[in-house]
Amino acid sequence: MAYVPRLKEEYNSRIKAALTEEFGYKNIMQVPKLQKIVISKGVGAAVADKKLIDYALDEVTKISGQKAIATMSKKDVASFKLRKGMPIGVKVTLRGQKMYEFLDRLVTASLPRVRDFRGIKSTGFDGRGNYNLGIIEQIIFPEIDIDKVNKISGMDITFVTSADTDKEAKSLLNELGLPFKKN
Repeated sequence: MAYVPRLKEEYNSRIKAALTEEFGYKNIMQVPKLQKIVISKGVGAAVADKKLIDYALDEVTKISGQKAIATMSKKDVASFKLRKGMPIGVKVTLRGQKMYEFLDRLVTASLPRVRDFRGIKSTGFDGRGNYNLGIIEQIIFPEIDIDKVNKISGMDITFVTSADTDKEAKSLLNELGLPFKKN
């Protein structure tokens, strides 16, 4: 039998039924699901020091468990000394099994390590059922060795769902274990 991530199994067994009951879906295919997670990190200082991109690539690859790619600038900006095609960031897109594994590690191991953590803000929704979460320090992830970090920096994590509204997406992410702040 093939390995199935814990959160995917829980989604299929419990979460689908809970969301169907809450929103009254007629068809099981209407139930929103998590489609992908995108982890991105801007490295603006990489204009001056090319090694910073390599460090960021290595960190995001360790955190996600999948090879990250460098993002290139789209146009020249003279005031930033930026040329078209220069690497200025890093991103990785997680789908399927790796997506559920990352979400499980984020909720159970990484977010509890945030200092003075009281939950994540529920204001990060974009109106189309997607959620953006900003991480201030990459050292909350257990995969990162704090002694080998050259510069503490943050990253953005985007959860793309198939939900039509923010309310449906929030319910889905809440059921998957994301600890939203109580208003």
